[in-house]
Amino acid sequence: MKLLTKFCAALVALGILGAAAPVAAQEKLVVWWVKGFYKSEDDALYEAIKKFETKTGIKVDLSQYAVQDGIPKLVSALDAGTPPDVAYIDVLDFQVTGKWAFDGKLEDISDIIVPIKGQFLPNTVETTYLLNSKTGKRAYYAFPLKQQTMHIQVWKDMLAEIGVKVEELPTGWKEYWSFWCDKAQPEYSDSYYSFLTFMDAYNVKLVDDNGKLLVSDPKVRAGLINALRDYTTPYVKGCTPPSSTSWKDPDNNVAFHNKTTIMTHNATISIAAKWFDDMNNTSLSAEQREQAKKNYYELIATTGFPNKPDGSPMIYRAAVKTGVIFADSKNKKRAKEFVSFLLQDENLTPYVEGSLGRWYPVTKSGAARLSFWLADPHRTSVQRQFAAGTTPFEFTKNYKFTILNNENVWAKAMNRVVSEKWPVEKAVDEMIARIKEVAG
Repeated sequence: MKLLTKFCAALVALGILGAAAPVAAQEKLVVWWVKGFYKSEDDALYEAIKKFETKTGIKVDLSQYAVQDGIPKLVSALDAGTPPDVAYIDVLDFQVTGKWAFDGKLEDISDIIVPIKGQFLPNTVETTYLLNSKTGKRAYYAFPLKQQTMHIQVWKDMLAEIGVKVEELPTGWKEYWSFWCDKAQPEYSDSYYSFLTFMDAYNVKLVDDNGKLLVSDPKVRAGLINALRDYTTPYVKGCTPPSSTSWKDPDNNVAFHNKTTIMTHNATISIAAKWFDDMNNTSLSAEQREQAKKNYYELIATTGFPNKPDGSPMIYRAAVKTGVIFADSKNKKRAKEFVSFLLQDENLTPYVEGSLGRWYPVTKSGAARLSFWLADPHRTSVQRQFAAGTTPFEFTKNYKFTILNNENVWAKAMNRVVSEKWPVEKAVDEMIARIKEVAG
């Protein structure tokens, strides 16, 4: 017994017996995400993360960035070989997702997407089936979260001052735009998205389903000429605010809120939703909240575009917002678990709805929540636009269109006509030449 006691004492002295066992470091998942437009959007994300941490015991190291800062941060991290495990920024789809997939920088997440592919709406998950030049094959290299399309916002009270109701607006393409130029002062911003919507009105297809360019077709050139002429006419005729040609994306929102313009295009309903957010913002006065409520429910209308020039209803191009896991991510196994968890209805739907109608669901179950989407006229208009069917962007078929988007060849053509007084035909020919040079 004495021998055992001495032995144990020796172990204690050596720090072997009685020492606390080392505690394993908590596993960590690095997630970079866009900063939400509304508090409710971020709150839904935080709740989903909290649930994931509780379920798995994994700590999510979340960093959030403004839209304009996200991609530069990701590019720097990729260059340094230290990308996050999961990333989502609102403009990844427009600018980099397709190119990163082509360059082999993204993880193939087909094992996540294929089993749940049937849960998604048409023309959503298909946009993440991208070509990898390293393998020469397509696979699912991104996950769809939500989508947007182009809307029109109108001040109903300002329209009433010229004796017109929203439901009395012309439905013909030429008549509709002539009305705004003759009777009121509209504003066209989000130029890239807006111009492509005008192009869609003329049934212009720049690429086929395999990504092959179609711009050598004389019909495509004719359609681009018509679209660019229609789009630039209000500027040329002086029907828009003089400063609008130099506006950035948020500036049309500001002008509309200040009532310096009666109508504007916008690629989400963030303009109307701002007032919905304000009416529930307890930091504002009761009078401010009441005015915000009146603006949202009574004074602002959200509508779609008029019929196409051929008389058929407009079919809207939808931008499907995509998140990614990088090929060089350090914890891809847990990253896939997180993405799978987030895409479950009980997590994704609150996140999408937290944007107050600014984003539309990519899942059938999310779109079927009519208690949310038919709750007010603004969301109802959004629901009707998406329910009528959508079409994808060119960059989902030919990633090189992300390069053209970053150059904004569309805005350059508009500037040629509006500021430099080029003939529309000349501006279109320059545009086509650049498309061939980059995406051919």
